[in-house]
Amino acid sequence: MARQLDEQIAGRFPVGQRLRVLDVGMGQGTQALRLARAGHQVTGLEQDATMLAVAREALAAEPEGIRGRVRLIEGDGRETGVHFLPGSFDVVLCHGVLMYVEEPDALLAGLARMLAPGGLLSLLVRNADALAMRPGLSGDWGTTLTAFDTTAYTNRLGLDVRADRLATLTATLAGIGAPLHAWYGVRVFTDTAADGAAVPPDVETLLNCEERAGRTDPYRRVAALLHLCGVRG
Repeated sequence: MARQLDEQIAGRFPVGQRLRVLDVGMGQGTQALRLARAGHQVTGLEQDATMLAVAREALAAEPEGIRGRVRLIEGDGRETGVHFLPGSFDVVLCHGVLMYVEEPDALLAGLARMLAPGGLLSLLVRNADALAMRPGLSGDWGTTLTAFDTTAYTNRLGLDVRADRLATLTATLAGIGAPLHAWYGVRVFTDTAADGAAVPPDVETLLNCEERAGRTDPYRRVAALLHLCGVRG
């Protein structure tokens, strides 16, 4: 997914431009720190105090120049208007968050308002059109049949969450003024890997296969996750 995001940033902004990035629901700060290392000014918004503490610890281990480019805020992604003025960011990330939000439209509209004209909105969501893939490949036929007709599922943490359909999100993005510009599949071949599985020695080849599949039909349509990039008009 990082490769896909970098591709969109490189294609939209001048080389070397220091971007203003908002990472909503940043978790442990993996993407926030990665983009700060690339020279961007990054604001991370996270409502989970435990995850925010992990991100702060990781940030504290970075060189001073990188620490100075990152601001971490405890807060709810649905309340961006409380913390920031409209148009304050060039790039807004919302990765792995929508599955925990029962009605995401208001959240997405708020994120779009944070974008400057021409800004990039990056979403990573669970693919509702492929919910039957994992149980089907594991031989869980009852769950497989149910998955065809629902957007609800139980994640690996045991939480009951929801997935999104590409067509629905495409319409939503158009309605909030950040129409879909590009989309990719994520975890096309690797979604059935066991938790904690060892990294294979040929991981670069694996990533090349995932990246190629993630931008190619029909493979990307059955990916576990979808990465959608909208652009603010």
